[in-house]
Amino acid sequence: MSAGHSGSYGDVARKWFALAERRHAHVVELRDSGRWKHYYTAEELHEVMREVVRSRDRWAKLAGFGIGDANA
Repeated sequence: MSAGHSGSYGDVARKWFALAERRHAHVVELRDSGRWKHYYTAEELHEVMREVVRSRDRWAKLAGFGIGDANA
């Protein structure tokens, strides 16, 4: 990969990471408000939460953030 493309790939990864963060916030809000009961069983909600966290962590790594550094 050439140096000229690495910046644009980083930008794309950061945008996908931002989307993963918004999805995480949405699922947390569903859980906290109790609205999850309209869409998921308890086990389905837990699986969705696990997937959301895995996805967010994966995009954080690809965007060049450490797992704990993403919000910095």
